[in-house]
Amino acid sequence: MKRIRVALIDDYEVVVQGLASMLRSYQDQVEVVELDANRNVGHRVDIALFDTFAGTQGDRDEVALLARNPLVGKVVVYSWNVDEGLVSAALANGAAGYVSKGLPAAGLVAALRAVHHGTQEIHHAARGPRVVGGDWPGREEGLTPREAEVLALITQGLSNLEIAQRAHLSINSVKTYIRSGYRRIGVTSRTQAILWGVEHGFRPDRTRIQPAADDAR
Repeated sequence: MKRIRVALIDDYEVVVQGLASMLRSYQDQVEVVELDANRNVGHRVDIALFDTFAGTQGDRDEVALLARNPLVGKVVVYSWNVDEGLVSAALANGAAGYVSKGLPAAGLVAALRAVHHGTQEIHHAARGPRVVGGDWPGREEGLTPREAEVLALITQGLSNLEIAQRAHLSINSVKTYIRSGYRRIGVTSRTQAILWGVEHGFRPDRTRIQPAADDAR
């Protein structure tokens, strides 16, 4: 079976490293060629897996630019948000698939294989307890993925309204995540939260990582 060459895309190194770790058990099917945090894909790949953590949800220019990269065969968006409007926008921007982060690693690999073989894949998470895979800033401190995403956007300097628009959340949901996130990290103000975020890796990275030879086999 020929392996699928994949690039992992997100603004945060810890996120793409977590994705790479998820896929490590499937090295017979997926070859992670590079991990890109705020860098253009630099090697020819079959699929660029675009993680939306603290970024756009596939409905803006980033996915379109990625889809136009001659080194990228196809783009798959990987997100918690799977509403029809976002999915349609991502597909219109050139994505070949849209996959829920609620899927286990095996489901993600199956979706990547289906896209590689020419199927337009839209995968929602199965009903039942939500699967939380991968990694994100603040996980060790007890932050949930959504709390971490909102805190990352606060650290980037976004207002509550801008966070709601970026993450496609209601203002009330944003405020709820802010309150619960603040409690977890022990801060009481936005200034304190930004300082905490800067000190704990919540600013976007800018790096490209090529997996070690052992990981690529």
